[in-house]
Amino acid sequence: MPALYPAIDILGGKAVRLEQGDFERRRLYDSDPLDAARRWVAEGATSLHVVDLDGAREGRPVNLEHLERIAGGAGVPVQFGGGLRTVDSVLDAVGAGADRVVIGTVAFTQPDVLDGMIERSGDRVRIAVDVRDGVVATAGWLSRTTVTAPEAVTALRDRGAGGFIYTSVDRDGTMRGPDTEALAEACASAGDAPVLYSGGIGSLEDLEAIAALPAEIAGVIVGKALYERRFSVTDARLALGEEPA
Repeated sequence: MPALYPAIDILGGKAVRLEQGDFERRRLYDSDPLDAARRWVAEGATSLHVVDLDGAREGRPVNLEHLERIAGGAGVPVQFGGGLRTVDSVLDAVGAGADRVVIGTVAFTQPDVLDGMIERSGDRVRIAVDVRDGVVATAGWLSRTTVTAPEAVTALRDRGAGGFIYTSVDRDGTMRGPDTEALAEACASAGDAPVLYSGGIGSLEDLEAIAALPAEIAGVIVGKALYERRFSVTDARLALGEEPA
């Protein structure tokens, strides 16, 4: 059954949400990202998904201090991405407390660097397959490739990465529902590698639809719907088939 990953996106040291990856369409939710992390854990979250938006835009980690505070203060595993484009930056993120690291741009532009990341960090590495207008987007969703998600997953699945995170950029932050068809295609290409989904979740019915897919989904990342109180962490976990303590 899919696990729930509340999202904490950090921009300018604060927890925000963007709409469709647009840095100009952002909303502030918490002045301190650690407050968001503690809230989700207090409500029952067992994992967190943290994104360094500043790092994604600048091409290097900017908010490792906040990662370290969240990893040390939340008490649950933290998945971290944004600006991880060198082997050293991945090691720095792991050193700051990341349980898993999410690699986007490098996976599609510098496969030799990706190989080095996997060699040093093994199955901690997850590949971000961020899809906008049907093709993979990179550089903080600011650039587009000509590669489709199934092509990307197929090409990368045998390189040793620990799994994939499929994001529908077109739906991200809109709460208008997940792209289950595209998710199912990505899962088919991933084989046995775990796949997490992100983008457009706005209701418990959306979570139930993902949990009901014949493909095995490892997790669902939810941001805006939790911040906007469309549903609780506990109800989300139940909708995904988890059994909260």
